Amino acid sequence: MAPYESDRTAGAEGLPDEADDVRAGRRKAARYVVPVAVVGVAAATIGLVPALADSGDPSLPKITAEQLIEKIAKSDVQQLSGTVKVSTDLGLPSLGGLESGMLSGATKGSGGSSADPQSKLMELASGTHTVRVAADGPDKAKVSVLENAAEYSVIHNGSDVWAYDSKSNEVYHSTAPAAEKGREKAPKDVPTTPKELADEALKSVDDTTSVTVDGTAQVAGRDAYKLLIKPKQSGSTVGAITVAVDAKTGVPLKFTLVPKSGGAAVVDAGFTQVAFAKPAASTFDFTPPKGAKVTEGKDSKDSKAPESGPTRGDLGKGLDGLKTIGKGWSTIAEFDTGGQGMPSGSSSQGGNFSGFLNSLGDHVKGKFGSGTVFSTRLVNALITDDGKVYAGAVTKDALVKAANAAH
Repeated sequence: MAPYESDRTAGAEGLPDEADDVRAGRRKAARYVVPVAVVGVAAATIGLVPALADSGDPSLPKITAEQLIEKIAKSDVQQLSGTVKVSTDLGLPSLGGLESGMLSGATKGSGGSSADPQSKLMELASGTHTVRVAADGPDKAKVSVLENAAEYSVIHNGSDVWAYDSKSNEVYHSTAPAAEKGREKAPKDVPTTPKELADEALKSVDDTTSVTVDGTAQVAGRDAYKLLIKPKQSGSTVGAITVAVDAKTGVPLKFTLVPKSGGAAVVDAGFTQVAFAKPAASTFDFTPPKGAKVTEGKDSKDSKAPESGPTRGDLGKGLDGLKTIGKGWSTIAEFDTGGQGMPSGSSSQGGNFSGFLNSLGDHVKGKFGSGTVFSTRLVNALITDDGKVYAGAVTKDALVKAANAAH
């Protein structure tokens, strides 16, 4: 069955034949694999804010889902600035000081700098944040996360990428590799705008997906169409994704993901203000403040590799054997850690801390033996006692079934 079901606003002419080639290319490139090394973060970044109130229901020309997706794909906005409200509700337990310590350790993990964007932007994985964005072509972009009496910014200007944490007065500098000229996203696994989130969601559009146009809305004072994306498969934890698309430019203005279990959005991100005009050139200027500690990234000139601390390479060493089970929204990532799974909680295997971790998960048994399922409102992961990991935006039962089939 075709991925596009009958639109509620059907009636517009269909797309020319080349649209079939675009969709075919999108399916070929589609991937819906959860990066297991950052499984919790990946869950958060599929969508993000308390949902922004739609003001009004503008009357717009009829459009099909195919045409709206093509409008997004063909959008060529090079210049914009605006404010995005980002909020994530994964339903994770509050870890108090432990959670704070883990985040602090993560942000200083690479090169010892709290300004390193490889970890810093992962903080968008929880809570509500205000983010200012600006872009002027492929080589100039700025993302600023506003905090209480502090600001964290990543600035891409030509070949330079600067990151500044005003709270710690630390600066991180690297250079954009020639092969990656274009919009710098750091880390690349963490989308920060509705467009980046929508692009990730649209990679999953195939015959496992229902896509329709679900009326219109106004976002940040602009008229928009609402694209509704829903999995057809059972077993997925994703209920629906709604993307508000600017009627004039084709730029996604708002992204909302609701879990199948219902309740508040897991993630909701939308512009509260947006302008499609050339930002001032000074927006992308940056000079390290006096007294700031400056850390050079390992891809920068005259830089030295950090003497200690985990790197992205370290995190990826155990993922060489990564494979996937199933397809579409029910895809499950499987890999072998080569370890012994979760510690049992005895004093010889981690003591109280191991027991605490185990208390956060559900213990399960099957042909694979036994294991623990760690759950959020979107992504779940099963870690078996023999060190195998199964993870995806699927239910606990789907993970157990996959693990049983693999043994």
